[in-house]
Amino acid sequence: MRLRCKRRNQGGFGAVAAIIVLVLLSLLAAAVLRFGQSSQRQLSQDLLGARALAAARAGTEWGLYQAFKGSWGSCSNSAQTLDLRSDSGFLVTVSCDSQTYSEGETAPGVPRTLRVYRIDALACNAVNACPDNGVATGANYVERRLQVQASD
Repeated sequence: MRLRCKRRNQGGFGAVAAIIVLVLLSLLAAAVLRFGQSSQRQLSQDLLGARALAAARAGTEWGLYQAFKGSWGSCSNSAQTLDLRSDSGFLVTVSCDSQTYSEGETAPGVPRTLRVYRIDALACNAVNACPDNGVATGANYVERRLQVQASD
């Protein structure tokens, strides 16, 4: 006499395992996608920062040119806006301040005067002026400031 055991159908276990694997793979894909989006956003911010720094550098060079050329007169607490929005998308507020010092003599009894200029350039991707506190909290707002000193 032979005993026969009935086998249960074990097809359901494979389906459960397949569903678990699919869920894990979809979670992994979502994590990779999220990481890619944040990397893209970081890259965009880095690019905007580099462009803002280049605009601020252009502002300091323009300000030095204006100061040495004499376009700002005495250059005391003067400020002008350099509009670079068509080229780089940035406005640059350039301010100039100067001080005169006596330093030594050019000849006996003739004092040598030295004028020191301080140029401050603030570049931002605002619509109206730099700094623009209305849009400064936005995700795409970037500003960079450079200061230089030079003497004639």
